[in-house]
Amino acid sequence: MIMTTMPTTSFKLPVLPFLLPVLAVACALPMLPAAEPVAVAVAAAPVDLKLPDPLVTLGGEKVTTKEAWEKTRRTEVLELFRKNIYGRAPVGRPEGLKFEVIDSAPDAMEGKATRKQVKISWHGPGGEGSLKLVLFIPNGLNKPAPCFLLICNRPAAANIDPTRAVKSPFWPAEQIVARGYAAAAFYNGDVAPDKHDEFKSGVFKAFDTAPRTGESWGTIAAWAWGASRALDYLVTDAGIDAKRVGVVGHSRGGKTALWAGAEDERFAMVVSNDSGSTGAALARGKTGEKIRDINRVFPHWFNGNYKAFADREDELPVDQHMLAALIAPRVLYIASATEDDWAHPKNEFLSGVYASPVYRLYGLEGLTGKTFPNPDAPVQGGGMGYHLRTGKHNLTEYDWGCFMDLAGREYKN
Repeated sequence: MIMTTMPTTSFKLPVLPFLLPVLAVACALPMLPAAEPVAVAVAAAPVDLKLPDPLVTLGGEKVTTKEAWEKTRRTEVLELFRKNIYGRAPVGRPEGLKFEVIDSAPDAMEGKATRKQVKISWHGPGGEGSLKLVLFIPNGLNKPAPCFLLICNRPAAANIDPTRAVKSPFWPAEQIVARGYAAAAFYNGDVAPDKHDEFKSGVFKAFDTAPRTGESWGTIAAWAWGASRALDYLVTDAGIDAKRVGVVGHSRGGKTALWAGAEDERFAMVVSNDSGSTGAALARGKTGEKIRDINRVFPHWFNGNYKAFADREDELPVDQHMLAALIAPRVLYIASATEDDWAHPKNEFLSGVYASPVYRLYGLEGLTGKTFPNPDAPVQGGGMGYHLRTGKHNLTEYDWGCFMDLAGREYKN
């Protein structure tokens, strides 16, 4: 495990019987040998992090090649996240998935883009559903455009208006198109509602045929599933560069983007903005929102097993740097805001730092050797980017500009 030098704090809480299997998984993990130290010039964490090492297998073997990572350790880590946090989707691309272009305008944005609205529909044993994808493709390009897909967790009419009568810095589609990227977005509520209704609506109603268990998928995983269905369409559109589609999310959408990128390796870039707890921020040593807080307020976001780790962060068999590592060698951007203490920006940054050894297997530096930056001074390169924007918990035009800067640099490499 990756060690720091501060003392640890232990917690003892009663554990519900149905949660014992997941704790057994955590307790059965071997004591991993210490990894090579990673230099991090940030303020001291409040506890000894004792992070699980992404490059040591459950059997205690050190992973030293990208082949070993891809064949063995990546699969292990992904499975640990499914079991302990995000849950397991009962279906991938469903049979009979349909795409219907319900609107097309070749002269959108004063002729600068072609607008499409696409209904992506599915059906399962329990019913049917659909999401509406809004897409703007730059006109005048001599090749397919790379694309940013936003998982919109705010009201669609005010943030991803296809008519552009209402514009929002949350999704500055005009600026994205002007930089030569296609701008795509869907509303997460089309896939599953952001409320705890015992998983009886949306895609849960359509596909949850077996009784739910501690490993059943939560709403974050359902929204990530929706992002993959949007990608299923995008890779068929002749105007889109299918190998350069990035997924973007803010806050709960940022958590979703990370899980979508971990589960679906077709995403060439993953952007997690102000995602905090169970997003980019390390759970160990975290201030602000913790596991107990997030599961109490949003009991539907994650699987049942995750609730066992309230006040037991040190017993998790994973931490969020390992989720970031699952994106390697694809492009990863983590962004924070100075006034977003609830998300804990330094722990968001540290996830990128501690994911970097996996990027190094591919000859990419990630955030290796980088120090926590000053506000509005992005750190970019080596397959990864990070910035600390001045301001509050939000997704802004400044953030989007930084994401596009890194994409432009990395897509050329």
